Amino acid sequence: MTFRPEAVRGAPAGGFPGIVDFRLARNAVVKEYRRGRLSRLDVCDAHPELLRNATHCSRPASEPCPICEEETLRLVTYVFGSRMPPSGRCVLPGDELARLDRGKAELAAYVVEVCPACSWNHLIRSFPVGRRAR
Repeated sequence: MTFRPEAVRGAPAGGFPGIVDFRLARNAVVKEYRRGRLSRLDVCDAHPELLRNATHCSRPASEPCPICEEETLRLVTYVFGSRMPPSGRCVLPGDELARLDRGKAELAAYVVEVCPACSWNHLIRSFPVGRRAR
């Protein structure tokens, strides 16, 4: 396996090549919390706008919150790019994300998992959307 840029060439069609997964970092934070090295205030610090987006424009995740274990996590997707607002744009996965992917603008998407009950949040993955650099 190689980590050079050429490694992502020829990625399967229909997917998003260049996906960066942050699950290892997430698991490390959860492990430190469970060991008592991080307090709940350290890990449950979602911004009010992120919590609002989790409530109104997100999709449910398949697992419960790793901190409070009471509520199902929500996945919020933000897209950033040169023609987007400075704070990005919250999009619903599916048709809207597919439309942006067919566009000519080079964008970056970030998926954040959020627990509306305890304010846990963590970046899960990022991937390019739209025109690909050649």
